[in-house]
Amino acid sequence: MELFETQAPKTTTNFLNYVDSSSYINNIIHRSISDFIVQSGGFNAADGENGIVITPINTFPPIENEFKVSNTRGTVAMAKQGGDADSATSQWFVNLVDNSENLNDQNGGFTVFGRVIFDGMTTIDSIASLPTVNLGSGFVNTPTINFDGRQLLAENFVRISNVEKIDATGIFYEDVLSFVVTTSGIDLLEVKLNLVATDPDYVFELDPNSVTTLQTGPTNIATFSAANGLLTIPSVMIDTNTMVNNVQMNLTDAQSFRFTLLSFE
Repeated sequence: MELFETQAPKTTTNFLNYVDSSSYINNIIHRSISDFIVQSGGFNAADGENGIVITPINTFPPIENEFKVSNTRGTVAMAKQGGDADSATSQWFVNLVDNSENLNDQNGGFTVFGRVIFDGMTTIDSIASLPTVNLGSGFVNTPTINFDGRQLLAENFVRISNVEKIDATGIFYEDVLSFVVTTSGIDLLEVKLNLVATDPDYVFELDPNSVTTLQTGPTNIATFSAANGLLTIPSVMIDTNTMVNNVQMNLTDAQSFRFTLLSFE
């Protein structure tokens, strides 16, 4: 999951507070609706003497709604109470389809704060294909694994076993490199570079529509020197298990803002 800390800073900070407090470890996917969403972030499940025990996690105070990014397939948004735009706490969901017509205009808009990247939607779609059970109020569409229809056990739930936080300057996904950069220490910009050539060199071109001026940004940012045309990106995540560091690019076409990859570690 890539977090949109510049588009939804308060929501991202809130989500990371739950991550840092290990609140999401052993969470269950408690809601799955075909062609709509898969939802988690609210409950843990354990085996009890008289059957399964579902316990809500401890939550922080509700946060201010920050709707800006559309609820398209693969985006991750905060769940909240009906009729209260500023009621989101810990629960989040992944959009299985383009839900923009429904969720963008409902209850102040549902705040998208990230997106599932690389092969993550394969896992999400697999969860969405599981059979669901009705456990009563709040749990009418809960996905299960190998449930025989008799006694429901904790092992029959889809659970989050581990959460790892990675601080990367940039993300390279679907031939697009996105990052925040400072230009000669003056402007702070959020940008996207499209991969336009791979032979003989890797060449990236700035998407002018992606450029957003920021007042504040993350501490982990890239730098561009107008004096020598050198772009330096400290780290770039290129797939689920691979991070490259000290990425160096040179501005080789100032008119179209094309950068040629020089080196990386």
